[in-house]
Amino acid sequence: MTARLAAASLEALDDAALARRAAARDADAIRLITRRNNQRLYRAAWSVLKHRAEAEEAVQEGYVKAFAAIDGFKGEAALSTWLTRIVLNEALGRRRSLERRARLFDRAGVTGIEDYRERLATGSSAPSPESAALNRELRGLLERAVSRLPDAFRSVFVLREIEDMSVAETAQALDIPEATVKTRLHRARRHLQDQLDPELRSVFGAAVEFAGADCEGLTAKVMARLGLA
Repeated sequence: MTARLAAASLEALDDAALARRAAARDADAIRLITRRNNQRLYRAAWSVLKHRAEAEEAVQEGYVKAFAAIDGFKGEAALSTWLTRIVLNEALGRRRSLERRARLFDRAGVTGIEDYRERLATGSSAPSPESAALNRELRGLLERAVSRLPDAFRSVFVLREIEDMSVAETAQALDIPEATVKTRLHRARRHLQDQLDPELRSVFGAAVEFAGADCEGLTAKVMARLGLA
């Protein structure tokens, strides 16, 4: 059977049959499962951890646990759903671990805890060109959206949300009652949400994409962890 025919044969298998092949350590079946599910699992993990490297590690560990137990897959749910549950549990466990570690540092009164938390959340390495480009795009979206706010709302929003002035300070600066500051800020936020939601959904889809080289790289790492590289 040629490689193309073998691949087509695998593609035609239902979830239960594909899982049985994976349980028998069929490298092609495992590779196919990872390529089909990498992006969904990455996004699921990212939704919990909000950190690219932590999310990728959670997916790797989730795959290792899943393939170790895949002979127990009963087909009661889709294979992709079964994998997603495993990865989400892994991500949730990691998040709890990170939160416990942060609390320990709090109790110990460690100097520089804010810096520690910042690095924990965002990573200590320099931002990638992709993340820098995304940040520029998001800043541009926000700036354009704020510029389209009605004048009265925009002033309140900038003073409260960007300059971090208190309600009292903002009221004094604009010579309006504090209740008016609160009302205008609420309306400004609603305006921004209405403007930004469609654009942010589009940007988010691109930002949390996990395909191409990322997908292939994750598959290669999982195969190596399973001793099938």
